[in-house]
Amino acid sequence: MRLLSFITLLAATTAAMAQGVIDVHSHIITPEIRASLSAEGRLMEEGFPLPQYTTEDHLKWMDSAGVQKSVLTMPAPQPSSAKVIRNTNEAMARLRQKYPNRFLFCAALHLPDVNAAVREAIYALDTLKADGIKLATNIHGQYLGAPELDTLFAVLNRRNAVVILHPHRPDPVNTQVMQQTPLALQEYLSETTRAVANMISHNVLARYPNVKVVVPHCGAYLPLAIPRMKSLVPVMQANKLVGDIDWDKNLAALYYDLAGAHSPQVIRMMLTITTPTHLLYGSDYPYVAPQVLTQSLQRMRQYLTDEPDLALFKEMILHKNAEWLFNKQQPLSPSNPKQETMIVRLAEIEVYPEHLEEYLSYANEVDRLSVELEPGVICLFPMQSTDDPTHIHILEIYASDEAYQHHLKTEHFLKYKQGTLHMVKSLNLPTMRPLDPETMKQIFIKQH
Repeated sequence: MRLLSFITLLAATTAAMAQGVIDVHSHIITPEIRASLSAEGRLMEEGFPLPQYTTEDHLKWMDSAGVQKSVLTMPAPQPSSAKVIRNTNEAMARLRQKYPNRFLFCAALHLPDVNAAVREAIYALDTLKADGIKLATNIHGQYLGAPELDTLFAVLNRRNAVVILHPHRPDPVNTQVMQQTPLALQEYLSETTRAVANMISHNVLARYPNVKVVVPHCGAYLPLAIPRMKSLVPVMQANKLVGDIDWDKNLAALYYDLAGAHSPQVIRMMLTITTPTHLLYGSDYPYVAPQVLTQSLQRMRQYLTDEPDLALFKEMILHKNAEWLFNKQQPLSPSNPKQETMIVRLAEIEVYPEHLEEYLSYANEVDRLSVELEPGVICLFPMQSTDDPTHIHILEIYASDEAYQHHLKTEHFLKYKQGTLHMVKSLNLPTMRPLDPETMKQIFIKQH
């Protein structure tokens, strides 16, 4: 009985710990969507059959995998009927109302008819209170970044919209190539990269900075494409092929889901073009078998726990970044004092002996610059064990969660993180709870 009680308690504890994951990449496939595509003769347009879908099966998988909330979007291909698109948006709104703690949704739009898309976006965001908008990389050859879509992006910009991006079949398409190599194997990645590059080269996201775009499938080829674009833009500009590009504003608007072939190596590569606050968990349900998705999420949890350089971002990737993006957890501000709580950590770091001196140089630099340059960094105080110099403890105190998130995006922190990856043997970052927060505030007073 004692063993059974222990197993029951362990299972309950594990399940509780697993809750909280937010999946920003899932699809709803209603009977009406299937019937509409069948009537149009487009069921196999993407070269892959539509999987079966029910809300009950979706919730069952979410419960078993520990996914608290999923963001619903329309799949590819998208029906041509404006009525079906409207009905699907309303169906997703009803699902969110029925399961308010389980579903969000991003509405589909009737493109390439821009005027119809604008009307649907206004209805979806203002009346249905959609959590965002789903946009295809292209609809019948109308690619994101096309000038005629500026009217739509102006509407989305005024509403601070989140856009979930998803690849569709390129248009035009080489049918023979598609038959030899299915879209999902390669062309989807090219299609995503193509659409984002098109938006960047036309400064769409810089001109409409309130729009945030979630790029699917681990950023597609963007970690390779963006450095190439940056290096070639001067040549293109000299030949008057492109204009000025505001790289910082365009890239700041991009978020990335980790649906597909995620791994520690892939995440590290993505961090060369973005920050940890812009990475999100995605499943691609129901296009992948539930048991495979569950195993994939378990593997992600494991390496986000075990890899010292990534462990810091585990909760951010699994749910916090999505909460901030969709405004379900309001940004920290003076008008939101409930969250203005100090963040306290005692970092426990073991450094390889051969890298100790170099590591200490990095650590001292980032600690000094952080305290000097960031008002929200109350304390970064590194200490070295007298028994074993390779064991470093750093007392970290931030004015708020907002200050902590800002710290993670600073140039000096990113230099430290990337420069010391190979030096750190182990890393533990427990969050501490101050027993007397008010006294702490009096102790750690920063002079500005």
